[in-house]
Amino acid sequence: MPQHKIASHEEWIAARKDLLAKEKQFTRLRDDLSRQRRELPWEKVEKDYVFDGPNGKESLSQLFAGKSQLIVYHFMFAPDWEAGCKSCSFWADNFNGIGVHLKHRDISFVAISRAPLAKLEAYRKRLGWNFKWLSSAANSFNFDYGASFTPEELASGKAFFNYKIQKPPVSDMVGISVFVKGDDGLIYHTYSTYQRGVDMMNGAYHYIDLTPKGRDETDTQSWVRRHDEYAD
Repeated sequence: MPQHKIASHEEWIAARKDLLAKEKQFTRLRDDLSRQRRELPWEKVEKDYVFDGPNGKESLSQLFAGKSQLIVYHFMFAPDWEAGCKSCSFWADNFNGIGVHLKHRDISFVAISRAPLAKLEAYRKRLGWNFKWLSSAANSFNFDYGASFTPEELASGKAFFNYKIQKPPVSDMVGISVFVKGDDGLIYHTYSTYQRGVDMMNGAYHYIDLTPKGRDETDTQSWVRRHDEYAD
């Protein structure tokens, strides 16, 4: 634990009130940013995507499960990987139990990866998750929404990732995409985010941020393990 300033109670309250003012400012800025996110234009989904899921073949439309909004977590799990990404697994530990709350806000939530369904199901059972997870192995969904990259893009070191041309680190990256069914019955893509944009979806990280040591990461997430791989 690093050396730290020790204050009287009165000094601590004063310092905390100064920080509280900044926290409130941040909250107001975040609320405004959320409003601007909701006001983004929509783009029509032109393809008829079909996924392999626990209920068999399901279209993108069916993933809405009677709701008008759909959130997709692009889970890093390439077809040739033997296990899902450990960092995505850290995020996924926050997903159990949220579905019932989201559906009461007219939202369906699923995870999608390119790995075959059998691998996804075995991994989901291993880690005790209950959220819906589907395979896009038979379609271009993850490529079209900026979370996967072709062998040619990997070889050239150039791909459109996180809204600019850059070198994709690996074949599959994390992302979150949001879709809506319009009053016209068509599906629209409203939002996607990648890299640090998914940070706010990890509740554990935000608890860690409250502590004196914080994330304490010298090499980002090098400490993270799948929850059944920690030593204790």
